[in-house]
Amino acid sequence: MPPRHLRALAAAVSAAALALTAAGTALATGHRTAQAPPAASAAAAPTALGSNWYAAAPYLMPLDNDPPDAGAVMDATGLKAFQLAFILAPNGGGCSPTWDGLHPVASDTAVAGVISRIRAKGGDVSVSIGGYNGTKLGQACGTPEATAAAYQQVIDKYGLKALDFDLEEPEYENSAAIHNEIGAAKILQQKNPGLYLSVTTAGTADGTGWFGKQMLNEAKAQSFVPDNFSIMPFDGGFSGAAAQTSALTNFNAVLRSAFGWDEATAYAHEGVSQMNGRSDTGEFFTQADFRTVLDYATSHHMARFTNWSVNRDRQCTPPDNNGRTSGTCSSVPQGAWDFTKFSVLFAGATPPTTPPTTPPTTPPGGSCTASPYSAGTVYVGGDTVAYQGRTWKAKWWTQGEAPSTGGSGVWQDLGAC
Repeated sequence: MPPRHLRALAAAVSAAALALTAAGTALATGHRTAQAPPAASAAAAPTALGSNWYAAAPYLMPLDNDPPDAGAVMDATGLKAFQLAFILAPNGGGCSPTWDGLHPVASDTAVAGVISRIRAKGGDVSVSIGGYNGTKLGQACGTPEATAAAYQQVIDKYGLKALDFDLEEPEYENSAAIHNEIGAAKILQQKNPGLYLSVTTAGTADGTGWFGKQMLNEAKAQSFVPDNFSIMPFDGGFSGAAAQTSALTNFNAVLRSAFGWDEATAYAHEGVSQMNGRSDTGEFFTQADFRTVLDYATSHHMARFTNWSVNRDRQCTPPDNNGRTSGTCSSVPQGAWDFTKFSVLFAGATPPTTPPTTPPTTPPGGSCTASPYSAGTVYVGGDTVAYQGRTWKAKWWTQGEAPSTGGSGVWQDLGAC
């Protein structure tokens, strides 16, 4: 199965395990999936949220990847919206919406229960369609109209006010499928006034690749403009925040070229979707990287700031997960929901300060003997510091650049303390 996003689809899970998950049986780590109300067939009516929250909603898999309790995340972070993933065509074929290709939306109660509990706490959800794995409805449905009708079932079932089109490979390499997806998005936009729509696609060093540009051309040809076009600057040779912000600058130029917008208008339609911690390809994006990208997004008045995923916004045991990427934890030292709190900041709210917003300098099982890194201190070649449970050595003069394996390359990672 392709690695992007570690979307561990339930096709690999036995039918018995699926039934237990849907019923809310405890998973091995002690986290529980959502339990649906006994007679629930649809979610409670949504709370009216500002578009700022849909623009900041991080991804959450409600039926897979050891889903955390959404209400507990809301209480700990102040978050009000989640991006639930993913709606796909049935694995057995057909043009009807399912969760992960396995769970028909029409008969769902489990996700409806998750949504009801989020709304009971004053929050709401957007639903993401597509993703990296599985068969997409744009591939399975023959026309934009049929594709839109399938998505309308999801909107009606859950009373949605927001929807995300996650258009990436291999679907976005299929021009007919992209024609159907963009056409469906335009139909839904017209049929559901006020529906918040985001379109998410792969990121590259020059913004997005050839297929991403063809998707933008399809949108222009159909006179479709969503609330934002977002790129995913990870799994593409990125190294820290500097590479990500460079890609966002380049994507702004791509949007200007495609739609004839000026710079400010392009940024007002541009978003970013990151991957917290260790990516599928071994890139690392720390809390400091998220802060840098957040500052870039807010200073340029960008339209969206999200990440994959809340399921991963927990510390692994051991913190580096033995050098592996996980779908259920970040593989970097962190406090619970550290990365989710950046979404709250983007939405304009102030996250709670308990639990702490930054991880301890000393992770469990280790101690750092070097002095903690300080942004205001000047470091010269040979100086060592402790940062996020690791020791770093400066290669030359630096000030204000947090230790990472990216950026200017000034820092050498000497390993965990």
